[in-house]
Amino acid sequence: MVIEERFVSDGDLAALLDAAFAELVTRYGPEGRSSVHADARFLVALVGGRAVGCGAVQPVDATTGELKRMYVVPGHRGRGIARRLLTALEELARGQGHRWLRLATGERQPEAIALYERCAYEPVERFGKYVDDPLSRCYRKALGPSEPS
Repeated sequence: MVIEERFVSDGDLAALLDAAFAELVTRYGPEGRSSVHADARFLVALVGGRAVGCGAVQPVDATTGELKRMYVVPGHRGRGIARRLLTALEELARGQGHRWLRLATGERQPEAIALYERCAYEPVERFGKYVDDPLSRCYRKALGPSEPS
């Protein structure tokens, strides 16, 4: 597996984001797609040259980044791709100077909740647009120093 940075205009990334949104619609109904800021940085996981997963880090402030758009295509789940992608996104956030990484997921995504909790994300009060959403679960993680290569 290879993980590489892609621009939001990338066709493979766009296809992954569309698939992620379609899956969310099946779980939560036709809610509006939330925006990702222009300064979000996306990573794409490739297996055999095929884009199979994605995620982004969006700056919140000087010390905090927000994890956005984590997704792995169903046929590639259960192979450790999401965990490796999450690790790469954490490293990207560290490289941007973030000391914290936060995220929001939903009650109807038990796989995501399990992943984040296994990876030391701690529950926090709902934030931003999720404050009044009873189906939302929010987490954050303190990012330690970068691992030596």
